[in-house]
Amino acid sequence: MNVLTVNKFYYLKGGSETYLFALEEELKKRNFKVFPFAMKDDKNKEALTSEYFVENVDYQQANLKKKIDLSLKIIFSKEAYKNIDSLLNQYKIDIAHLNIFQHQLSPSILRPLKKKNIPVIYTVHDLKVLCPNYKMLSQGEVCEKCKGGRYYNSLLNKCTKNSTLGSAVNMVEAYVHSFLKTYDKYIDLFITPSSFYREKMIEWGFPEDKIVHIPNFINPDEFLPSFTHEDYFLYLGRLSEEKGIMTLLKALKETKKNVKVKIVGTGPLEDEISNFIINNGLSSKAELLGFQTGEALSKVIKNSKAVIMPSEWYENGPLSLIESFAYGKLVIGSNIGGIPEHIDEGENGFLFNPKDYFQLAKVIDEVNEFDDVKLEIIGHKARRKVETIYNNEYYMNKLLEIYNKFV
Repeated sequence: MNVLTVNKFYYLKGGSETYLFALEEELKKRNFKVFPFAMKDDKNKEALTSEYFVENVDYQQANLKKKIDLSLKIIFSKEAYKNIDSLLNQYKIDIAHLNIFQHQLSPSILRPLKKKNIPVIYTVHDLKVLCPNYKMLSQGEVCEKCKGGRYYNSLLNKCTKNSTLGSAVNMVEAYVHSFLKTYDKYIDLFITPSSFYREKMIEWGFPEDKIVHIPNFINPDEFLPSFTHEDYFLYLGRLSEEKGIMTLLKALKETKKNVKVKIVGTGPLEDEISNFIINNGLSSKAELLGFQTGEALSKVIKNSKAVIMPSEWYENGPLSLIESFAYGKLVIGSNIGGIPEHIDEGENGFLFNPKDYFQLAKVIDEVNEFDDVKLEIIGHKARRKVETIYNNEYYMNKLLEIYNKFV
């Protein structure tokens, strides 16, 4: 079977790319042929179909005039339409598996696929199909004001990076594709990594029979667990508003003196975080490690006592949570989005209410008092959940059942 994989980035940038490359590897192991479609970039992995990739589009670095010119591509990219059509004429594709494609590739890629009667599967990594700014987060609060097609709220609230232009473009994009019924007409099946996303899509009007929940996966053999630890907790993720990093820092102020947290990641709040740590006398409790990858990242996770995930938006099926479990680490997570689906209270982790830094501080202090035996027991349970549910064999069996229904 020939599978077209679509994702706007073709280098390791975040969770969707981690998923994409793991998926491609699993498909190739099963003798599928994989044909990627993405944007051009010097950091890209090699791809047989790279000549069909679209020119790189960076909305962040563009000046105002360029942003206005590029805004039309968000709604419909002629280049993406033409290039994917050429790819489909060159190679026989049996099924298309989409990941993050909006904006730089745009839904224009869907029409050539439909013209050739190629089934389209879409793994829903974020909330773009429902929310113009993809996060359902506005001014630091969870927001569902656009429900029922009231996308004008995204402009009124300047939901896209507090930008009038960006919010207006995303509002128009949402109205256009809602009017054209783009997702309904051109996508045959949606896969959601969390049950929460599936239920949210149904609540917002998507047909129940077109949405299947399959949790994210890793290959457990690639993660050697460690049931011992050093004396620190770990935050692992982007340093941004929706990830709840400031709530974690406020919680640290309330914890006992012997609590330590290492913070791995980069993002727009780096300076604010550094200043908060200094101004609140937290230098002995919080350590910023910056971006980590490879063996350095594995080591800092494996040596941690527990991983803290204080998100304040509708998380989906976080791979960082699953990877933490795979390393034998319990996770303290906020009770929001898909996080509580992963954490079995007291078995492999603990939950707290998002933004409640007093409650988070209490949980951290309690876990900090666990002895080595208790931490090891919980760590084994976390690892076992990966081996039984969040593993590559489980995922691929479910996915190939879907593929076989359409091909």
